[in-house]
Parts: sequence; structure tokens; C-alpha cells
Amino acid sequence: MEAVVAVHVGAGFHSPEKLPGYRRLCAAACRRAVGVLERSDGSALEAVAAAVAVLEDDPLTNAGFGSNLTACGRVECDASVMDGRTLGFGAVGALPRVGNPVLVAEALCRAQHAGPLSLGRTPPCFLVGEGALRWAREHVLPNVERTPDALVSAHTRRRYVKLKRRLDHCSAEEALARKSPLGPVTPKREADDEPWAADTKSSIVQCSSSDSSDPPQLDTVGAVCMDRRGNVAAAVSSGGIWLKHTGRVGQAAVYGCGCWAENAVDGGSGCAVAVSSSGCGEHLIRTALVRQCAQTLGRSNDDGCVVALDACFRQGFLQSPFLRDTSERLAGILALRWDPRCGSGDLLWAHTTRSMCYGYMQTGGSRPIFDCSQMPDTMVVGSKVMLGGTPLGSRRLDQNDY
Repeated sequence: MEAVVAVHVGAGFHSPEKLPGYRRLCAAACRRAVGVLERSDGSALEAVAAAVAVLEDDPLTNAGFGSNLTACGRVECDASVMDGRTLGFGAVGALPRVGNPVLVAEALCRAQHAGPLSLGRTPPCFLVGEGALRWAREHVLPNVERTPDALVSAHTRRRYVKLKRRLDHCSAEEALARKSPLGPVTPKREADDEPWAADTKSSIVQCSSSDSSDPPQLDTVGAVCMDRRGNVAAAVSSGGIWLKHTGRVGQAAVYGCGCWAENAVDGGSGCAVAVSSSGCGEHLIRTALVRQCAQTLGRSNDDGCVVALDACFRQGFLQSPFLRDTSERLAGILALRWDPRCGSGDLLWAHTTRSMCYGYMQTGGSRPIFDCSQMPDTMVVGSKVMLGGTPLGSRRLDQNDY
């Protein structure tokens, strides 16, 4: 049985001019993971962490180096991993000054199975902020910490200056509105001289996406994997949304909301499943969409998995009562499903955003494959779901997608 890895660089909007860069990056991440999987001791957990670390190192993505900045101009990252063999989970939230938060999450996951700490204390599985940084120094690498500016790319610095200026203008207008019974008044001269001042009601996503050269702003990168022993794992990493409040934690660090992995039970009727998410963190947390998708795919068969995933997305996300006050519901998932009884499975993707880029690769000398799933212009972003997939194993990974 060949191992397989799949990675994604987020669900959002991917400008056509940046697709060659995403293709290169997905291929590099897949090759790094396959290098791990082809070792005799290579595991799915190590492979997904290695793949996501490659994505974190590239400024094209909103993870690790080049992440979106907080309102205070800092990089704070979220990441998590889940091991389908042990069901172990490790996560970090609002982690500052670390370029590869996924490696800290992996170390936390592994520490779960090293036994209890002194005095019978339970090892942590989820750490945040400075506490997570301190743990990383002690348990990952002594030099894991970087200077704050080392994680800020030139591109994100320019975007931060532009968006922060817009945010400060909005704050000034709100303060003026509170003092004036007539409501906010934008001086005509300022609105004429500064185009950004005339549109203070646009969301950060809209403002950030107005420049087609920008990467997606709600994206979270991730990976799913199955090794040659049939063990699965999943990982996810994100820099969060633009101008987020210091300490904000998104779905990438939350159990059951960022990623999920669960091996098939020996002799059981279910499938092995690994899922990694992207989208608006608050939407994904409130609906626990990732765990819903994993449970749905674990019960589905080869012929019904796409239909089951579509129903899960519509009922569990787009029609969710937990998002009743949300008009645009943004999410994307990449999922791997494997049925050991028949030696076949599927790689699946679904998104309510304009696009979602992904790549995948098998061991055994195959090449990495890249694609960008695009929602047609006739479909409304945030209210419809776009799905696709490709078969695995005996059903051939290289045959046409569904």
C-alpha cells in the first residue's frame, strides 16, 4: 500500500497571477512529506507536520512567516495536529515569535504519550501565548524563538500600514459619532484626498481582497496524510485574520474545529478519516464543522461520500442555527477517507469561498498534482458549497476527478 499526502493553502480568493507560486509551494510541501513517508520509520504525524512547516516558511501563505498581523502589528499564530493512530492532539494558540507553530503542536501531541509529569500531573495538549512560547523553548528547540520582526514580511508590513490607517479612521469616526447627536460626519476634503477614508464600512476581508495581488485573508493552511501502515494524521496552521485582537485564537487551534484524524477500527465497519480546515475561524468553531465532516465520512461508503459531504456542509454549516445572524458563511475542508476493507478511498475538498488551492502526492515515484477549485461566478460565495474529489488506492489516484 502506498502512502499519500495532501496539502492546502487555504480557502478564500486566489489571484490567477499567484497560482504558479501556490503550485510550486504545494509541490515542495508534498515532496517534503513524501520524503518522510518513504522512510521505514516515517509516520503520518511527522509527515503532516513537515508538510505544513514548508507552508509556514513561505510568505505566500497566512501561516508562520508572513502571517497577518494583529492590531498591534505582531504575528500570533495558531496551529494543531491530530494523530489518528493514538487520537492524540496538540495545539498552540496566539503563539508569538515562532516561525513553525505546527512543530510545537506536534511536540505537544507526542508529549501526551510520554506518560504523566512529576507528581502525576497531566501533560498539556493546548497552550497559548507566552506560556506556549516558554514550553516551546524547553521542549522543542532552545533557539525556536525569533525576533518579532523576523516573522513579518515586507508585503504584510505594507498591508498592515494601509489597513491600520483605515482602522484608525473608523475608530475616529465612531468616537465622533458617540459625541455628536447627528452621527458620524466624514469631512469632504479628507474623503476626496484619501480614497480609503470614503469607504470605512467595508470589512477587512473586502478591503484586503481588493488588491488582486493579495493572498487570501481568511486562509488557513493544512495537510492530511496516510502512511504505509494505514495510519492517518491531520494538521492545520494559521496567522489568523487581519488586525485581530491580541490573544485571539481561531479554529486552527481548537479541538474538533481545525483538524481531525481517526484510524479505522480493526475489524470495524468504519473508515479512516483525516480532515483539515480553512475559512473564518469563528464560523468553524461555532459549528464544529471539521468533526462533523470526519464523522460523516467515517460512516460513508465509496459511492456515497461526496453526497454525504455535501449534505454535511449544507445542514451542518450553511443552514446551521449557530450562524443564523451570519450572511456570508466561509469555510473549506480537505479530507482523506480510506476503507481498509477494500483498499480504496477518496481525497475530497469542499469550500464555500471563491476558491481553494490544494496539492497531493503518493509515495512510489509519483509526481505532485496541483489544482485550484474555483466556484463559478453564478454561485454566491458564502451561501453555496463547491465540492470535488479524486479516488485513492485500487480506485486509482491518477484517474479523473469526480
